[in-house]
Amino acid sequence: MENLTVGQYNLIYNAFSFSFATLAAATLFFWLGRSQVIAQYKTALTITGLVTFIAAYHYFRIGQSWSEAYEFVDGTIQATGVPFNDAYRYVDWLLTVPLLLIELILVMGLSRSETISRATRLGVLAALMVALGYPGEIATSNGARWMWGILSMIPFLWIIYELFVGLSKSISDQPENARSLVKTARNVTVLSWAFYPVVYFAGAVGLDGSTSQVVIQVGYTIADIIAKAGFGVLIFLIAVRKSDAKSDGSGSAVPAE
Repeated sequence: MENLTVGQYNLIYNAFSFSFATLAAATLFFWLGRSQVIAQYKTALTITGLVTFIAAYHYFRIGQSWSEAYEFVDGTIQATGVPFNDAYRYVDWLLTVPLLLIELILVMGLSRSETISRATRLGVLAALMVALGYPGEIATSNGARWMWGILSMIPFLWIIYELFVGLSKSISDQPENARSLVKTARNVTVLSWAFYPVVYFAGAVGLDGSTSQVVIQVGYTIADIIAKAGFGVLIFLIAVRKSDAKSDGSGSAVPAE
């Protein structure tokens, strides 16, 4: 572990704290918001809240591990010798990244067979993407980090293809009042996920150890907030608009087609 300046340590610690608070608050918002949508979309919001709940828990553990890995000595921040457990991130991603894609599929209201097919395929691709990235994250050489990172990009590119090509007709068939939001949710997914490889390779492009640590930890944290809490708000808005579209005007929901 690299020694950090007080400013670098506090920046990372505060990023972890802010992320935990944001994701915990988002969990309550999504689960309480289930009452505002019809039954067809309640599962999507349940999963949305589950994603932020899992992420909030892991950010709490990440913050604890960070506090144990460093101590304040003579005006400087020094490593204690206790390793910082960055594996919490990958455990979190292995659970939440597939769920993010599944909640998008669920809120689109596709047929049962298409929902199962696409959710399964995208979920497996997402899990594979995360699993391939982890060996590079803990690698001690830049070459290994590049190799595993590139391998991880293969399922990522496949996911992009599925979202922009495989789902194009399904998105075009969405209700007019929700179609633009569905497109935005898809775009936010791809753009926020594209930020992860940028951060991932930060340690392999010549940055010094402490600077690389700041870029990686703060970068991943920002990406997580956007990809989970921000994306979740879009899922909530889609569910509300589609529920309104199926309302008969008296507050009762029309049965799903």
